[in-house]
Amino acid sequence: MTQQQLLEKYNVPVPRYTSYPTVPYWNETPPAEKAWKQKVVQAFQRQNEISLYLHLPFCEALCTYCGCNKRITKNHAVESPYIEAVLKEWRLYRDLLPGKPVLRELHLGGGTPTFFSPQNLHHLLSAILEDVDLAEQYEFGFEAHPGTTSPEHLQVLRELGFTRLSIGIQDFAPEILAIINRKQTFEDVVQVTKRARELGYESINYDLIFGLPLQTKAHVIDTVKKVKALLPERIAFYSYAHVPWISPSQRAYSEADLPTGEEKRELYELGCELLEEAGYIEIGMDHFALPKDSLCQAMEAGHLHRNFMGYTPFNTELNLALGASSISDSWDGYIQNEKKIERYQEIVDSGRLPIIKGHLLSGEDEILRHHILNLMCRHETSWQQEEQQCAALYAGIARMDELERDGLVKREPYRLTVEPAGYPFIRNIALALDARYWRRKPEGALFSQSV
Repeated sequence: MTQQQLLEKYNVPVPRYTSYPTVPYWNETPPAEKAWKQKVVQAFQRQNEISLYLHLPFCEALCTYCGCNKRITKNHAVESPYIEAVLKEWRLYRDLLPGKPVLRELHLGGGTPTFFSPQNLHHLLSAILEDVDLAEQYEFGFEAHPGTTSPEHLQVLRELGFTRLSIGIQDFAPEILAIINRKQTFEDVVQVTKRARELGYESINYDLIFGLPLQTKAHVIDTVKKVKALLPERIAFYSYAHVPWISPSQRAYSEADLPTGEEKRELYELGCELLEEAGYIEIGMDHFALPKDSLCQAMEAGHLHRNFMGYTPFNTELNLALGASSISDSWDGYIQNEKKIERYQEIVDSGRLPIIKGHLLSGEDEILRHHILNLMCRHETSWQQEEQQCAALYAGIARMDELERDGLVKREPYRLTVEPAGYPFIRNIALALDARYWRRKPEGALFSQSV
């Protein structure tokens, strides 16, 4: 089967599998706060190393392609009340933990974390860091908008231990940045990259997107050419997810402006080819890294991990997420915080965790999560041990007849391997194992296309 035929067959709406079960298939009733707290304590007792994610949801301008939970405002008076709420939420967790946590990973996402002043970020982070021990190896990173990240932001965060930043680029073409309302220039990116390196940041990531409105092969070639000149350690090469029923701002342009089908697939293949020519190695799904980067080294060592923060070289049992809309993970449970900022602050002020939805994993969920995670990180999984097996796993393996016939997977006794031809369709392969999806297929638009 040709690549084009594979695309036409498998380019269907599928989850991205940042979790299993995926959020639409979580239990309708969230876990009680008491039950979630018990899961947090149990995870901490299994492993006292934790990862922290802080969601900082404010942006000064709306990027029309964006599907993140954000608040558009130029009123910076919102910073302090929000920070105090995040610190109160942290104290609720800190008082719960039966010991001092060892911090392995810390990530600031948004929104635009650098919407907040350097002084306010210092206040927020120093208050958290004074109440943890640091792991022998740790990584602190933040998402940086090149138009709003100042030298002072970089200096303050570096002094607090940050060694990674992820710059949202998407594409360098002015006409594409204009249609998606992204306020930045190539010179902004150069300056942030240069200053970060001068300050000792060890790993810089560029977020790129293929399939944006007006985007052509010439745009991809020019963008990768500029990337090669700056040579960040990591690249995230995401497929644009057109979901205007979730993100109405995407209606700012027409579907006619979007490369779709074969055009979009060609943009992806071209980008991958150019990045590999530049020395980048493909990591899992959507990601590339230089051989010296910790992400590449983790993949080669076999301990690459994936969570709500993306691919990571570390695997902690407990991933606590603070702030409006953020999702925490205890391995056997998830909860999501209240999305509306004012309501989030009210709940935390009352002394309660701001849980609005969640899911406690069944034994079957945990087994399937393990195998889907293996496929996402290592392109293979196995189940020799009885505790790695369940009826739903075998039902999922049985769904792979066509995937194997098309050369995307190889099935062996107690083992499944993703073939190189299947790497671009890893979400489709994971879908075969998604027991909750097959028991209750969505009736309407729910997920983005796989390509």
